[in-house]
Amino acid sequence: MQAAGGRRQKAAIAFVCCALAGCGRYREFTLPVQSGGPSVQWHWIARPEPVLTRGGPGDWDSVDVLNPSVIRQGDAYYNLYSGFDGKTWHTGLAVSADGIAWHKEGKILSPDPHTWEGDYIAANGSAMADQSGILYYYQAGNPVRIGLARSANGHQWQKNGSPVLEVGPRGSWDERGVADPYVIRAGSNYYMFYLGMDRARRQRLGVAISDDGLIWYKLRCNPILELGGFGAFDENGLGEPAVWASHGYYWMLYTGRARNEVRRLGVARSRDGVRWEKLPFVFAGDQAWDSKVLCDATVLDEDSHVTVWFGGGDVPRPDDNIHGQIGIAEMR
Repeated sequence: MQAAGGRRQKAAIAFVCCALAGCGRYREFTLPVQSGGPSVQWHWIARPEPVLTRGGPGDWDSVDVLNPSVIRQGDAYYNLYSGFDGKTWHTGLAVSADGIAWHKEGKILSPDPHTWEGDYIAANGSAMADQSGILYYYQAGNPVRIGLARSANGHQWQKNGSPVLEVGPRGSWDERGVADPYVIRAGSNYYMFYLGMDRARRQRLGVAISDDGLIWYKLRCNPILELGGFGAFDENGLGEPAVWASHGYYWMLYTGRARNEVRRLGVARSRDGVRWEKLPFVFAGDQAWDSKVLCDATVLDEDSHVTVWFGGGDVPRPDDNIHGQIGIAEMR
């Protein structure tokens, strides 16, 4: 009887997942499975001062500088970051030879009010390089959706005409917004980890797959990471996932929002990129400038250590006006 009841329960869960996936593109998939191995005790070693600061009064990034997305281009690091002027979020480019000293190249993407983007945001993105140049996935619009821009050199950009990831159907976990994309390549496919928001404004994390970076299929039974329990550092929301593979696992840094809107970074691991285990590592800012918010991780795994660029602020708010700046840390 217990076995039959278990089968009925699984069948019911599958039916609900299929019903919620009734419109849009969905698949069942995993990432290429990692081998597993001994546990890793990650240590967070952050540079005390920020490496990318806000612009001057009246500049496009004068209020907040957040959401770094760092890639290597030849001998240089490119950082596609988000800047806020008090009204509008834009994406800018900064270039560095060492990942620490950055030169701002200026604004490269802004919201287009004559398109699906509206007039508030074209930022909070994820950059990656492929054979055609640089792909940059960003969030915009109301409801928030995920778009794509392409560039051959990081300076001139061409936006895709429509979002590449839409909100889910009525009643789904991401019906009110999809945001915070983080895209990696594993095997022959692209995988996008992203935030979804439901009608109760719960923010959790999911994943989608693509073979060309343009047409995406959501995991049929998202979300893959749930809110923390009462009193947990991530009980009020999850966001801004950053994923990489090393030591026999996929690892995820993600932002957790506490009830008082203090934000910190949590760590999860998975062998297949779909079933995730939260680990007891929670990283908090320990300097005045990032004392209330540690968020927006982007990761490069090079030379046997993981370099993380992150956003920080000293005002506990869930979105902007946090005096945001960008720092750098190592995880070992």
